[in-house]
Amino acid sequence: MTTELIAFTIALATSFLLTVPVRRLALQIGMVDHPNARKLHQNPMPLMGGVAIYCGTMLSLIFSLRGQQQLDQILGILAGATLLLATGVLDDRGLLHHQIKLFLAMPLAAATVVAVGVRFTILEQFVPGALGSVLDAGLTLFWMVGVTAAFSILDHMDGLVSGVAAIASFFFALLATLDGQYFLAPIACAICGASLGFLRWNFKPAKIFMGDGGAMFLGFMVAALGVKLRPVLAPQSTAWIVPLLVLAVPIFDTTLVTVSRSRRGLLPFATPGKDHTAHRLANLPLGQRGAVLLMYGVGIFFGLLAVAVNRVALTQVWTLITFLVLAALVAIMACERLPYERQLRRVEESH
Repeated sequence: MTTELIAFTIALATSFLLTVPVRRLALQIGMVDHPNARKLHQNPMPLMGGVAIYCGTMLSLIFSLRGQQQLDQILGILAGATLLLATGVLDDRGLLHHQIKLFLAMPLAAATVVAVGVRFTILEQFVPGALGSVLDAGLTLFWMVGVTAAFSILDHMDGLVSGVAAIASFFFALLATLDGQYFLAPIACAICGASLGFLRWNFKPAKIFMGDGGAMFLGFMVAALGVKLRPVLAPQSTAWIVPLLVLAVPIFDTTLVTVSRSRRGLLPFATPGKDHTAHRLANLPLGQRGAVLLMYGVGIFFGLLAVAVNRVALTQVWTLITFLVLAALVAIMACERLPYERQLRRVEESH
């Protein structure tokens, strides 16, 4: 527990303190996000907050992972995350085509993780031999890219991504501790601390945005936590549901906009707009702050559910899975009925 506390504290303090000079630097070099019709902020907002989150996480891990087991895999994860941070910063600067991050950087970062041996062991339970391993590698690539992209497009409202990442990483740390994966808990604590340190400056009214680099970095890191987690207390055939529950908020939001935009003949990841879950909730009397806080609450609920699933019988888990799938379908239909701003049929940069 001491290592986890050290990791959390260093990341929290570093991210909190470093965000101020990073904000100043972003303003000096013109790294700002200008308002337009599809964005909520009214004034130019400095980007590069992801740099503070990244530095907080890295400094924390330097001090908390000395002599750690599976160091090669951890370094592979950090290498992929670093690539995505750099790609995001360049994209925010306008130096890269916006599709490079989705079709090149994310798959390459995910492949780096698989190459160092970080992958699911789900499908090989049912498909033995080399084919099962190949299928699990493909599933890992899909998961890593999918969750990273989900966090990238989730970054559309003050405090949303940083708060969701903090909640998810907290539950990954808790689950890793309960399952005896003590090498994984400090990484999750570092991400949680760095996210919370930045959240102080990012919650509405935000003083700075994390930018695509920060969103992709956090998405990639929590996706890797989901792959590395081994819920030993849960039935082996249903252990895969645990990371899905922890990351239910970004997964649901991405599913909603994918279904909604596809129904309207739009490209889901290439047609940005104010049609995300938080946008629709904010159009209710909740407002933006209320919408974000509600999504925090949903994230906490599903995190607690993930902890509970870790300790229930197999038949109960399958009953829960069936119920959640039906509930998700109902929730998507309900959200489609909420008021939201419909975008035009044109391909723009994704956000």
